[in-house]
Amino acid sequence: MLERIRIFSGNSNIALAKKICDNLGVSLGKANVSTFSDGETRVEINENVRGMDVFIIQSTCSPVNITCMELLIMIDALKRASADRITAVIPYYGYSRQDRKVAPRAPITAKLLADLITTAGANRVLSIDLHAGQIQGFFNIPVDNLFATPVLLEYMKEKYLDDTVVVSPDTGGVERARAFGKRLGASLAIIDKRREGPNEAQVMNIIGNIEGKKVIILDDMVDTAGTVVQGANALKEAGAVQVSVCCTHPVLSGPAIERLEGSDIKEIIVTDTIPLSERAANCSRIKVLSVSGLLSEAVRRIYYNDSVSSLFI
Repeated sequence: MLERIRIFSGNSNIALAKKICDNLGVSLGKANVSTFSDGETRVEINENVRGMDVFIIQSTCSPVNITCMELLIMIDALKRASADRITAVIPYYGYSRQDRKVAPRAPITAKLLADLITTAGANRVLSIDLHAGQIQGFFNIPVDNLFATPVLLEYMKEKYLDDTVVVSPDTGGVERARAFGKRLGASLAIIDKRREGPNEAQVMNIIGNIEGKKVIILDDMVDTAGTVVQGANALKEAGAVQVSVCCTHPVLSGPAIERLEGSDIKEIIVTDTIPLSERAANCSRIKVLSVSGLLSEAVRRIYYNDSVSSLFI
């Protein structure tokens, strides 16, 4: 039934691409994505894609510039090979935090990357939990921004039902935390913080009652873990009996693992939109849930031109 579908992957998250292919019952497309001796990205598509509906699985995660170039060059190669439709499946959209001007003469790099993907020849973009919803408007092609909520909730409902409070680590994530808490049957609290600079945050106070409660800090990503660790300490001081962290994208760069291992955080629940480093994979506190089922269903519906609306919950 899927004879006209072809799924390819760059080097950023081959394991997730293989899971998606297994769910759909198709083989991962044959492509050589490597580098020349001078570091230039080299792409060879080793099978016929003429007239095919092609999906490229590529999170633009670390090393960000290399994974971005792999994605762009693969799109260009497939366009020039006469693919009928090219969908860029970007589980984690890199540069998404640069979505607005925060200072004079600053770039809006999330928009620049959107322009590059469109110019390269993508016909559609499929992503999960974009850092800012307005990024969808940066594209002049259709964008499906799925939510990892169903995957996360399935696990959370087994362990976090009684005396639970969902905490937003900043005011920008309140809507996400409120929706998550409603589905979990939990109340809401907010960490009021002031950011002093990139990857730096200072907790100011806790808005809401968390004394004697199990607390879940909910965010779309954890990068250096400074915000969540500082937030967890503040929540503990305010009377929380247990603090866990739940996020979609485990960026976990720099001192993140050291900070998490040295904190009072009981558990960090993440998804496989980004593959974990070896050290992160060996961290006993990190629980990884797969979004392969969600993405494979979205790919199937896009291929058949079915509605994707029911996946936006």
